[in-house]
Amino acid sequence: MSDKTIYAIYDDDYVLLESAKHLVSKGIHIRDVFSPFPIHGIDPVIGLERTRIAITAFIYGMIGLSLALSGMYFFMIYDWPLNIGGKPNFSLLTNIPSFVPVTFEFGVLCAAHGMAITFMLRNWTLPGFKGRNPYPRTTDDRFVMEIHASDSELSADEIKAFIDETCVLEIDEK
Repeated sequence: MSDKTIYAIYDDDYVLLESAKHLVSKGIHIRDVFSPFPIHGIDPVIGLERTRIAITAFIYGMIGLSLALSGMYFFMIYDWPLNIGGKPNFSLLTNIPSFVPVTFEFGVLCAAHGMAITFMLRNWTLPGFKGRNPYPRTTDDRFVMEIHASDSELSADEIKAFIDETCVLEIDEK
């Protein structure tokens, strides 16, 4: 077993997807794929599990809903009750129908910002964090597969021979 890391560099997302299918069928484990945009269908091929970001979106949305309702209660009933048109506000239930859009939008706002921050924390891409990108051109026009030779039963030379069967532009080994 070798502890070498092999990077296969492609110039097309479809070619990378088909190459990944070919390599996985040969028993090669692909550790990660770096690309300038998402490649649809690559997740099941390289064995990535479904993300749980939808669960966090729901949680952040419920936090936003709770904050909006508690804010309405505090502003409209407790702190500054107003008598609007001869109709005083004595309970939150009388105010909720008129603030449904505000409540919904605040829930969406919290869900969107919470998911973005969670995504950046999870992937270490916040400002000031050092990103992990082995090939800087993946942010421009290249697609890279990262293969660790120790993850497969094959040697690094055998893995490179299988990669050469695909339409690879170049192979980098570190």
